[in-house]
Amino acid sequence: METTLAKTPQQRQVVFLTILLLLWEYGTEAIRYSMPEETESGYLVANLEKDLGLRVGELVSREARIHHRGNKELLQLDAETGNLLVKEKLDREELCGVTEPCLLHFQLILENPVQFFQTDLQLTDINDHSPEFPHREMLLKIPESVQPGTVFPLKAAQDSDIGSNAVQNYTVSSNLHFHVVTHSRADGRKYPELVLDRALDREEQPELTLTLTAVDGGSPPRSGMTTVHIEVVDINDNAPQFVQSLYEVQVPENSPVDALVVMVSARDLDVGPYGNVVYSLFQGGGASQPFVIDGVTGEIRLSKELDFEVTNHYNIEIAATDGGGLSGKCTVAVQVLDVNDNAPELTIRKLTSPIPENSLETVVAVFSVFDLDSGDNGRMVCSMQNDLPFLLKPTFENYYTLVTEGPLDRESRAEYNITITVTDLGTPRLTAQHTITVQVSDVNDNAPAFTQTSYTLFVQENNSPALHIGTISATDSDSGSNAHITYSLLPTHDPQLALSSLISINADNGQLFALRALDYEALQNFEFRVGATDQGSPALSSQALVRVLVLDANDNAPFVLYPLQNASEPCTELLPRVAEPGYLVTKVVAVDSDSGQNAWLSFQLLKATEPGLFTVWAHNGEVRTSRLLSERDAPKHRLLLVAPRSASVTLQVLVVDGFSQSYLPLPEVAQEPAQEDEVLTFYLVIALASVSSLFLFSVLLFVGMRLCRRAREASLGGCSVPGGHFPGYLMDVSGAGTLSQNYQYEVCLTGDSGTTDFNFLKPIIPNSLIPDT
Repeated sequence: METTLAKTPQQRQVVFLTILLLLWEYGTEAIRYSMPEETESGYLVANLEKDLGLRVGELVSREARIHHRGNKELLQLDAETGNLLVKEKLDREELCGVTEPCLLHFQLILENPVQFFQTDLQLTDINDHSPEFPHREMLLKIPESVQPGTVFPLKAAQDSDIGSNAVQNYTVSSNLHFHVVTHSRADGRKYPELVLDRALDREEQPELTLTLTAVDGGSPPRSGMTTVHIEVVDINDNAPQFVQSLYEVQVPENSPVDALVVMVSARDLDVGPYGNVVYSLFQGGGASQPFVIDGVTGEIRLSKELDFEVTNHYNIEIAATDGGGLSGKCTVAVQVLDVNDNAPELTIRKLTSPIPENSLETVVAVFSVFDLDSGDNGRMVCSMQNDLPFLLKPTFENYYTLVTEGPLDRESRAEYNITITVTDLGTPRLTAQHTITVQVSDVNDNAPAFTQTSYTLFVQENNSPALHIGTISATDSDSGSNAHITYSLLPTHDPQLALSSLISINADNGQLFALRALDYEALQNFEFRVGATDQGSPALSSQALVRVLVLDANDNAPFVLYPLQNASEPCTELLPRVAEPGYLVTKVVAVDSDSGQNAWLSFQLLKATEPGLFTVWAHNGEVRTSRLLSERDAPKHRLLLVAPRSASVTLQVLVVDGFSQSYLPLPEVAQEPAQEDEVLTFYLVIALASVSSLFLFSVLLFVGMRLCRRAREASLGGCSVPGGHFPGYLMDVSGAGTLSQNYQYEVCLTGDSGTTDFNFLKPIIPNSLIPDT
């Protein structure tokens, strides 16, 4: 993405425009300090804490840092005291050259929040350099015919110092013929000229040797000297004259070595040897300037590569000398043109990583950009990818901050690789890139989530204690302790359910255990809620419902309701001797506390006095005759029936000729002594008489009621059917046929029969419920 002062959805771009710099300079006042160059290391420049009005210790708490363009560690800041100190000796000539004033720009950066202060340090010049001439000796050839007052230019001395510490005056050793005049150029530099005071005579003195001294204005002053040799030659009437006194040329800094800069030309009106002109670099030759001149043609060419960022202009003094020693001079002003040969530089000043995912407009990085070129070549655009939740914000001058555009989500993306691209506006455009890796740290913003909203677990009853019955599981999108889940049982709202004695849970992995054996007949199912809580701050949690279904096991024996088995004697049933095959003798009624197939009952006849006389229907427990009784059959039968899980029923069946026949069960006990038998016989006679009387009365009452109704029912030819139901608790809950219907028995008195016996007919029930025999 790109940023500008006015951000658009399509592009965020920031351009270093002159207006922005002017506005910044107008709105921000830099703090300026001054110190002389070459000051020893450790020199106290200032106390920034006091000058900026900061609280004591604020520089430490806000992690104050000093930065200088180019990452040079020239100064150091003692954050505890606030003192700004010199780290190493500062050479004004090395740092600024001839630029005056020499200002070093520093930035003080504070964090939490990010704040910038501009600081300028001005280095004042000291007189630490002496003037130096380009050559130790100069040679002048002067015709003897030259008139007094003629001026001869001399090469100037060079002094790296500036201002008053630079060359201020030239002097020449005492002599009778010459004196030196000091002149100033437009840029303030001084240069000497030798003036003839008295005519020369070659025959009298063919040569002279003078000492030229350059003196600067320092305190104390420094000086430099060179020797001037003068040869007196014969008469040469005309000195060479250049076509132009000033040549102005522009040369791109990327021009190759030996490239032609300019061609100068001078004319001499003399003829012969005095008219031949030889060109030479009069001032600025040698190693100080990257130029050479062809002495014959006057072509000036490059002797080495130019660098606009080091020197952007040169002034070359060219001399044209004829064969008679007369010379002329011109100046060539070379302006070096900047080309876009320096890519922008990006320096990260601060990087914060990782950053919390819920950070809002948090400063991630502080960086500066710089381009050594000038003009459009030095103007830069800073940009980054468009699909990232970050913004580039300009602060001041060439500083930027990288901030979050909104809250981040570590669960969707935990790391960002941000490539910052700096592009200048030159031709061709040059770029620099720097990739920043930003880690996003986790915040507890996701609650644990169960894999299911509810769980159903099945447990067989009679389980062993501490049985693992199932596992619940939850996941958390966070990381670290924020994703560490602890499971727990939540309090139940059912006061009758003692959950803590039934179930336990492993807090680490969610495994559920049954603490004791479960009984289906006591508790068929129950449900509870479990919680999953992470270890974040604050902790987040979620819940899930767990249903436990207890599966039945066949762990209960059937209970016989009829006939009762707790009596001292087996139950005795009466069987008429004239009973037809299939006659219902009795019905065994039993129940089972289990459910499903475990409650289905199946009866079997295990033992009988006459094995072929009786049958038992397996599903409903009805005992019926399988054939007619004969005289040979025993009058008393003992039957042993069994149901599942060893439930047994003992029956005694007594064969009688009719219900009017008195019968007495024959006890299978040994005879007591005679005295006990008499007492027992007495009680038996009384009981038999009572039963017989009651029975006779019941028969007479029934016959009377029957005769009263017979008239009404004669037309129907039917029998009265008394209605009646077995008690509800005898109903079979399994649906397998055991007492699953209400039974009605038809009792009829046959008018033409000569007996008073009851006829027990088959029960009136649906045929589908009667098993095949």
